[in-house]
Amino acid sequence: MSYNALPLTKLIEQFASLPGIGMKTAGRLAYYVLTLTKEQAEEFAHCITDAHQKIKNCSVCQSFTDSDVCNICSDTSRDKSTICVVESPRDVAAFERTREYKGFYHVLHGLISPMDGIGPEQLFVKELLLRVSNDDVKEVIMSTNPTVEGEATAIYLSKLLKPMGVKVSRLAYGIPVGGDLEFADEITLFKALENRNEI
Repeated sequence: MSYNALPLTKLIEQFASLPGIGMKTAGRLAYYVLTLTKEQAEEFAHCITDAHQKIKNCSVCQSFTDSDVCNICSDTSRDKSTICVVESPRDVAAFERTREYKGFYHVLHGLISPMDGIGPEQLFVKELLLRVSNDDVKEVIMSTNPTVEGEATAIYLSKLLKPMGVKVSRLAYGIPVGGDLEFADEITLFKALENRNEI
């Protein structure tokens, strides 16, 4: 039985439905929201509905944007010979924070996962193939996570892309900078050995 008022209980449940938010954190967030002024609460709610209504997929890379083509795809100074394939728009943001990658992206919006009923037709695969066939793409970098689904998706896409005459590469995985070998798991150590570089 809940000791909270029904609207508060519902608010806590909504926060708890977000990924990575447990019931305690959801409760803290809900109680915090109640300390906001009416204007602050309305602005918070408006930001959510505004983002939901105005954000859409870029017509080129499928990442999130509020225009037809995102800022990255409309940037003529970027290297059009390279496309980095990622699972979600969050991954684009992660790569952009490095300030090192100068090519373009393609967002799949998921990974192939037969157990979850997700096949290639549920992802933006056709759009990727169309881009590679129409543009001057020389390399496609598979940047999906090193999970079973990520590996399966990368392998599937590489089999479709290689006959198109483009180089298909995979992100290297291994020991993180500052990591301690004794705490690394077997798969991480294996990947570190497999992806070793000459010095």
